[in-house]
Amino acid sequence: MRSDSMKKGILRSPHRSLMKAMGYTDEEIKRPIIGVANSANEIIPGHIHLDNITEAVKEGIRMAGGTPVEFRTIGVCDGIAMGHEGMKYSLVSREIIADSIEIMAKAHPFDGIVLVGNCDKIVPGMLMALFRLNIPAIYVSGGPMLCGKLPSGKKVDLISVFEGIGKVSKGEMSEEELRIMEDEGCPGPGSCSGMFTANSMNCLAEAIGVALPGNGTIPAISAKRIRLAKYTGMKIVELVKKKIKPKDVITIENFKNGICVDMAIGASTNTVLHLPAIAKEAGIELPLDIFDELSRKVPNICKLSPASELHIEDLDRAGGIPGVMKELSKWNLINVDVDTIYGKKLKEIIKEANIWNREIIRPLEKPFHPEGGIAILKGSLAPEGAVVKQSAVSEKMFKFSGPAKVFNSEEEALDAILKNKVKEGDVVVIRYEGPKGGPGMREMLAVTSAIVGKGLGEKVALLTDGRFSGGTRGACIGHISPEAEEGGPIAYVKDGDIIEIDIPGRRLDLKVSEEELEKRRKTMKKKEKKLKGVLKRYSKLVRSANTGAILEE
Repeated sequence: MRSDSMKKGILRSPHRSLMKAMGYTDEEIKRPIIGVANSANEIIPGHIHLDNITEAVKEGIRMAGGTPVEFRTIGVCDGIAMGHEGMKYSLVSREIIADSIEIMAKAHPFDGIVLVGNCDKIVPGMLMALFRLNIPAIYVSGGPMLCGKLPSGKKVDLISVFEGIGKVSKGEMSEEELRIMEDEGCPGPGSCSGMFTANSMNCLAEAIGVALPGNGTIPAISAKRIRLAKYTGMKIVELVKKKIKPKDVITIENFKNGICVDMAIGASTNTVLHLPAIAKEAGIELPLDIFDELSRKVPNICKLSPASELHIEDLDRAGGIPGVMKELSKWNLINVDVDTIYGKKLKEIIKEANIWNREIIRPLEKPFHPEGGIAILKGSLAPEGAVVKQSAVSEKMFKFSGPAKVFNSEEEALDAILKNKVKEGDVVVIRYEGPKGGPGMREMLAVTSAIVGKGLGEKVALLTDGRFSGGTRGACIGHISPEAEEGGPIAYVKDGDIIEIDIPGRRLDLKVSEEELEKRRKTMKKKEKKLKGVLKRYSKLVRSANTGAILEE
C-alpha cells in the first residue's frame, strides 16, 4: 500500500509510535489509511453540517475495512464575501485548497482520499487536487439547501434577498418585507438552493464521474445524503483495493459529458472557469470553443432558479442528474460508454435512472431553449472570449446595442445603479475586476441583483472582466478576455461608446475604430493598485479567465 512508506518495517517504528499517541491500534495502522478532507466551518451554511457528512464517510470507511484520517481545509462563503473586499479572496482560495490537500496527501501518504465539500471554490479546488494527486479518490458534497417560503407560500432563495435590495431602493418593497424575506430565504444548511455555482459544480462532479449518483441533488437535510456519504466511504476502500486512480478512468469524454449536462441544466457561468482548471490537472485541455460547440448541440432542458422558481430539490424529485443524462443519451449527446471513478460505466447508471417529471426535465423535443444554457461570445471587445448564461437572459436582450457607462470597480457601479444614474438602454461596463486586475475576479451579484430589483433586467446589459454568481440573471456577460489589467480592449472603453451584443451570433463588439483604440492605448493610463500578501502573489501568477484563471507553472 502507498501508506506502507510511513508505517511498515522497523524503520517506521517511530512513525507508528506517533500514530499510537493518537489512539490508533496496530490493527487500524495495518489497514488502508484513507484521508478525509473535511471543509466544515461555521461561516458557510453549505458547510455548517459537514462534520455529520464526514462522520458518515468515516463510518463507511470503517465498515469496508479501512482507517479514516480526517483533516480540514479552508473555505469561503461567496454570499457572505460578496460586495466587499472579501470577494477578492474567493477565487484565490480555490488554488490554496488544492495546494493544501496536495500537501497533506503527500506529507502523509494516504492510500486513498475522500473529499467532502459543497460550495463555490471549495468543490473545484478539491477536484483539482483529486486529479493532481492521482491516488484512489472520490468526492462527496454536503448537498443543496431547501428553498425558502414566505408566509404567502411564495418560494424564495438567496437571490430573492439580493434582488429585494433593489426593490426597496425603487420603493416596490418595504424594509419589513425584505426583513421577512431575509429570515426565510435560506432556511437551513446546504449549498444555496438554485442552480448557482455550488450546485452546478456538485452536479457536474456527478456527470463527469468523480462522485456517486445523487451527489448533486439530494438535499442536505435528507437521510439519503447520510447514506450516500456512507456508500462513498465504503467505495473508496474498494477503489484502493482495486488500485483505481482518477486518471486511469476519466478522459476528455467524461469532461465533455460534464459540459453537455452543464448546457442541459443551465448551470453557472463559473463552470466555464472551473472545468478547464480541473481538466488541466488531469492533463486535458478544455478550450472555450468546446463549450460553445457543445452548447450549439445540447438543448436546455432544465430551468431552475435563477431562471425559474424551481430549485434543486425539484430536480432531485424529477430524476436528478441521472435522469438528465438518460434524456441526453436519447440523441447520443453524451458518451454512455465512459467509465466512472467508482467502477461503473455510465450506461449502467443511466439504465437505472428514471424521469418522474417532464415539466422539470423536459424531453429533448420540447426544450426550454434549443441551445445550451451557456454561450461563448467573441468580437472586438472580447478577442479571447466572454461568457453569458443565455438560459437566464430574456429573449428581448439576445440582441442589444447601447452606450457604455464605464466603471473601474464593482462599488462604483453599484453606487450609480442605486442612485438611479444607470438608465434604460445603457450598457454597464465594469473593468479592472479580472483575475489579475481585481485581483481575484470578484462576482458581481450585488450589481446584477440591483439591476433586476430596479426593474432594469430586460433594459440594461452588464459587461465585465470579472465574473458573476450562478444566481445572476439578465444580459450579464463576464470573463471578458483579455482583461483590462492585461491591456484588453475593455480597458479603453469610454462613456458613450456603442457596444453591440449578439448572443445568437456569438458576438460582442465595441463600435470604435482600431485607429481610435490605438490612440487611447497610448494616452489612457491604469491606476496602480498597492497589493500585498496572497493577493500580490496571486496577481503575479494568475492567467486570463479564458484559461480557467489557472496559475503559471
